This record gives sequence, structure tokens and C-alpha cells, in this order.
Amino acid sequence: MKKEELGLYIHIPFCKSKCYYCDFISYSNYCNQIEFYIQKVIKEMQQYDIRNYNVTTIYIGGGTPSYIHEKYIKQLLDALKTKLIDNETKWEDMEITIEINPGTIHRKKLEQYKKAGMNRISIGLQSTNNSILKQIGRIHTYQEFLEAYKLVKESGFENINIDLMIGLPNQTIEDIKQTLREIQRLNPNHVSVYSLIVEKGTQLEKLIENKQLPLPDEELERQMYWYVKNMLELSQYNHYEISNFAKKGKESKHNLNCWEQKQYIGLGAAAHSYLDGIRYSNAVFTELGEWHFTDKKMEEEQTVEDKKKEYMLLGLRKIEGVNIQKFKQKYSDNPIFLYRKELEKLVEQGLLVINGDYIRLTNKGIDLANLVWQEFI
Repeated sequence: MKKEELGLYIHIPFCKSKCYYCDFISYSNYCNQIEFYIQKVIKEMQQYDIRNYNVTTIYIGGGTPSYIHEKYIKQLLDALKTKLIDNETKWEDMEITIEINPGTIHRKKLEQYKKAGMNRISIGLQSTNNSILKQIGRIHTYQEFLEAYKLVKESGFENINIDLMIGLPNQTIEDIKQTLREIQRLNPNHVSVYSLIVEKGTQLEKLIENKQLPLPDEELERQMYWYVKNMLELSQYNHYEISNFAKKGKESKHNLNCWEQKQYIGLGAAAHSYLDGIRYSNAVFTELGEWHFTDKKMEEEQTVEDKKKEYMLLGLRKIEGVNIQKFKQKYSDNPIFLYRKELEKLVEQGLLVINGDYIRLTNKGIDLANLVWQEFI
């Protein structure tokens, strides 16, 4: 019998400096604990019995994974490779991603990543405007990004994602146009485009509240989104999820598996897992200088109804939408009948369309996606 697919996520919570908008679990002042932390993650990894699963993706995120010495990334991957020696998907056929930031890598580091088995790189750019980069606390300039991108290419990586952000302080449509011209010139095979969310407790929130940084209004932010969408599609990128664009066959398998409600294990501080219908989270860093990952906190034990609603919510993140036949196969229910009241309301409002075997967002629905998702929470 074919084993169920499983993704692995490893959280590296260390940074050279924390970006002003970031509310992820990350630290710039505990770098003396990196080695201890890596050993704790490897120990946590060994406690999982995953022989009955087929691990197909590994994703190392943060924080800034590329900030720590490359030997630690190698230690993590070597430990995983040993653990997965009998895995159904061979090591060289897995999608193995690491997030990097310009200013934290060099040629030797990238060569070690490649040697250890990394085959996908995600680079945080956010903007080509140096003034904006400085205002949001990024540690690099656009020129440093270009140098990093060149190194990544020269080190043999072909599967590359670039992260962009829209709705940033003082950002204009002209900034977006310039950024897109540069992206088209570089021609990566994947682009992620995120709208800024001002999170509570971040340095950016304080700067905005004190009127030190003005944000573009909602209408301008939407213009930015649609300009990015249209230009990337003209450049042969498939818009496959609200925030993600890919050249043919280069969609992020790790993320797609999450949106298709497949299972995953999160390793490290504050990492989340989804196994057997239960969502878990790990503890975060404590003031005592200890890392505790063995005691999982159960966030949610899903009922069948919870799973069905979540399948709808996750599926409606994808541009193709929810596949009605796949829903039927998974849950022996027709979503058209099961959610007829919600769907009727959303179709009437022009937010959803039911087209053939798919339920998907309209253009208006993409702009107001939160209203759609709210119906399935």
C-alpha cells in the first residue's frame, strides 16, 4: 500500500537582526546557543517514528537559516538523510528548501548546501528600493541581493524563489514597476508576493503609530497586487496560489502539500505539526536558556467536520480552487450540497464561481479573500 506523504519543516530562530515587520519566533541576541539548539532539534527529530510515511519535502525556514554556520545545516541534513535511508522517495528526488537572506551567505556556504542535498533556495528580497529596505529593517541593499542571487546561480541552484512585499511604507506604484522589471530580467522560476501585515508588538507597528512611516492606502495596495499579478503572468508565471507564482512545474511542493491538507512535522522552536487530524505546536525559547521540544502542545484535535471546512479554506487559497471530485473522494460528501448556503451567498456576492469541477475565487474574491475564508472557519 502506498504510504501517505509527509513534509518536514525545521525552524531556525536565529537572525543577524530582526526585521521591523517580523513577529515570527526569531532572536538576534542568543547566537551563542546555536550549537546547543541544533543538537536539540536533531534529538527531537530522532523521537519521531516516520517509517509508515513517505517524506517528500524538507523546508528549513526561520529566522534566517543562512545566518548560522553551514556546518549546522549539514548536521541537520545528515541526520535526516540517515533517518530516511529507507524512505519511499529517494533523497535526491525530494524537494529540499532553505531560506536565505542577502548578506548572510558566501560561495562556500552555498556549495556546502548543495553538497548536503539542498536543491531549492528561497531568497528574501522584498523590494529593490534601498530606502524602503532600510525603513523596514532589512540588513541588505539591492546590490547585495544581486550579488547573492549571482552566487546562488553560480553554485548550481536552478530552483530559486524570490520573496517580494507590497503595501510597504512609502512604497509607490513606480517602486513596484521597477521591482518587477528587475524580477523579469533575473527570471527566477518562482516568486512569492506578500502584502504587508502590521503585526502587534513589532517595531514597524510603533513607527507607524508614531506617524514616522506612512503606509499606502488600501486601494493603492490592491493596484500593486494586480500590477504584480498581471506582469508576472505576462512573463509566463502561473499564478497558482494567492501569493505565489511559478514557472511550469516549479510550484512549491512543500507549500502545495500544506494547502492540500497533507501531513507535516515541524521541528524546533514554535514549529507546528499536523498529524492524524491533530495540530501541535512546540514550545518557544525560555528565559532560562533552555529549549524544550519534547512536550508538544495540542492546539486542535479536528473533527471530520473541522477537516472538511479546513479543506475548503485551504483549497480556496489556490487559484484553481477546490476540486469537487477530490473532496468527494476524500470525505464521501459533495461540497456543493454540504456548503450550499455558504456557497450560494458567496456566489451571489460575486466572490466565488463554480466552474465545472472547481469552486474558486473570482477576481473580486481574491481581493476580499478573508471574507470568503471566514465562511469556513
